[in-house]
Amino acid sequence: MANYIKISTIAAKTPTTNPGTSQDAVDQMIHYWQGRFAQVLPDQPDLIVVPECCDRYPAHNAEESQAYYQLRGTQISDYFASVARQHQSYVAYPALRQIEDGSWRNSVQLFDRGGISMGFYNKNFPVIHETTEGGVLCGLDAPIFECDFGRVACAICFDLNFDEIRQKYIDSKPDIILFPSMYHGGLMQNYWAYACRAHLVTAVCGLPSGIISPVGEITATTTNYYDFVSATANLDCQVAHLDGNGDKLRALREKYSAKVSVFDPGHLASVLISSETDEITSAEIVEEFAIELLDDYMERSMAHRRDPQNMEEGLLLPTT
Repeated sequence: MANYIKISTIAAKTPTTNPGTSQDAVDQMIHYWQGRFAQVLPDQPDLIVVPECCDRYPAHNAEESQAYYQLRGTQISDYFASVARQHQSYVAYPALRQIEDGSWRNSVQLFDRGGISMGFYNKNFPVIHETTEGGVLCGLDAPIFECDFGRVACAICFDLNFDEIRQKYIDSKPDIILFPSMYHGGLMQNYWAYACRAHLVTAVCGLPSGIISPVGEITATTTNYYDFVSATANLDCQVAHLDGNGDKLRALREKYSAKVSVFDPGHLASVLISSETDEITSAEIVEEFAIELLDDYMERSMAHRRDPQNMEEGLLLPTT
């Protein structure tokens, strides 16, 4: 059945001032984010995403940063949790954090609608100087957060360059991947959404941000005028290749009309099938018309190539 959620992303830059390392620095940062959240809260979002290291002061030197983070503690994360609780929205809090053994992580903490922490994603691939100069260690896990609307994963900044973590999400099949970042990623954003068959929600500091569909199409974006955007995404969707499915797609359109959407991004030979009704799910529609999904089509194509009778002689291929 149609699974619409309202997503807000805020691509704000962090403050350029240096307020020192007193409690006033923490208070100023909370006040800053109060103003940024106020831009999207009237839209009543189900999910809010903000950029990587959202509560840092870039003007701080290394010593000032350490002092500020020590004083900050959980004060700003507590504020983000209060926004989630007050507005019944999932809220992502990307920030540097120190753990019990004294080491640091570049993390996303996700709060549920009640303001309760669902846990952390730790950046798997920090830029080298994050570790050598900032003591940020590499994360090992790629957790999936089970939300009431679907399954959520995270990637941060430099992560977008590495097959290892993307393959984890291809296997675990999240509905949404959150991408808070300082780095935009360019074409890698669209490729991640398509490769993972997931909606990618980007929040890039000071750069265009928004929502990318599982066929790599930008469905909502910030602009040169507004560094925030709220938009609705339908998570009840499937990606299918066109080969062998043309007649089936015409048949499902004839039967379900406006109750189903078949979106063709062009040039990809794949389409996004979405249920736009409460009567039936996209998975049930696909099953009803025996539509072969893209992943199944690709697996069948690889199996075809592995068959010795379909190979030229002398070609050796791995079996996995």
